[in-house]
Amino acid sequence: MSTVIAFIIIFGALVFFHELGHFVFAKRAGILCREFAIGFGPKVFSHKKGETVYTIRLLPIGGFVRMAGEDPEVVEIKPGFRVGLLFNENEQVNKIILNQKDKYPDARVIEVEHADIEHDLILKGYVEGENDEKLQSFSISPSAVLIEDGTETLIAPYDRQFASKTLGQRAMAIFAGPMMNFILAFVIFVIIGLLQGIPSNAPELGKLTPDGAAIEAGLKQGDIIHSVNGAETSSWSDVVEIIRKNPNKELNFILERNGKEMSIPVTPKVQEVEGEKGKVEKIGIIGVYSPYEKSPLKAITNGAIETYNWTKEIFIMVGKLVTGQFSIDALSGPVGIYVSTDTVAKSGIFYLMKWAGILSLNLGIMNLLPIPALDGGRLMFFAVEAVRGKPIDRHKEGMVHFIGFALLMLLMLVVTWNDIQRFFL
Repeated sequence: MSTVIAFIIIFGALVFFHELGHFVFAKRAGILCREFAIGFGPKVFSHKKGETVYTIRLLPIGGFVRMAGEDPEVVEIKPGFRVGLLFNENEQVNKIILNQKDKYPDARVIEVEHADIEHDLILKGYVEGENDEKLQSFSISPSAVLIEDGTETLIAPYDRQFASKTLGQRAMAIFAGPMMNFILAFVIFVIIGLLQGIPSNAPELGKLTPDGAAIEAGLKQGDIIHSVNGAETSSWSDVVEIIRKNPNKELNFILERNGKEMSIPVTPKVQEVEGEKGKVEKIGIIGVYSPYEKSPLKAITNGAIETYNWTKEIFIMVGKLVTGQFSIDALSGPVGIYVSTDTVAKSGIFYLMKWAGILSLNLGIMNLLPIPALDGGRLMFFAVEAVRGKPIDRHKEGMVHFIGFALLMLLMLVVTWNDIQRFFL
């Protein structure tokens, strides 16, 4: 159960902050955001606040912010439609009732001759029940709503639609999602540094593993190592280097404990690791972590270093995937991430937090890839627009993103099936 909770919290946080980036910068640009969703598929939870409906959906494979103008607008009011009108104190139409008009006895019913709810915000028609068949015009409020089956939907004047904004505003609204994932990862790494401390290079033993050679030999956390096999150790790196080079060989540790100097023999255990060019190497380990020190300034610096290092590692992995050095079997979907989360959660809260930071960077980087339907794909279209001086036809771009999304869903199914076979079959 704890793994389920950890997975939900991590997944929810990563997607929430990603979509929050889109949402905040879209709102700053004046774009109407109709929905803020975590997940895809059927709605599990829905709550409307202000202009936006906040939803949680069934399938945990991402999220979205539905901005006005990105999809075909809600409804088209055609000539001949009979609609009911309600007015605000300025005599502007603030509610347009499309059906079930009998529930609104105060509404003025008209037969529509012309309607423009995007640019001119005007409605023309003939009022029912009046002997004078004169065509009348009605001004529509920019915050008017359409009511269909009792549900209210805000209209989206063109100046509140995504396409009406400058290229810079649109690009920033899209780029802000991955940007927030990088910021979230940095913040997580900083918090780890503040709470746990950051690794110190002092020649002092940190936490010992319960089945390591160090604890079996009688070493203790806090021991200060002066030398190993006669070689002076002035830093943690010196200690690690000597241990790695001597697997399965007895080493004499000269250390200081509570002000007293001691000599303790330790035999590093053997561990196989992948070295250069994929060759397997044998190194020595004694089951001890480096010491930690707490410093707010160093925690911030370390957060930036961790963000940079993991970003570089992820880009290297993506490069290997593109060049065919990794196959599709190396990818993991929600099932694989859940299993990995279960493994990491057993190591402690700080490891789980670090895992969340790495996943956040993964989400940010993968979304920046120039693949249709992803943020990077959309930014690629903006780059083409900047070069051409005009946008690509919306219908053509929409078709490319639709095909890209369908292919991504197919890839997600393949990866998920591979995860199920790998871990459960």
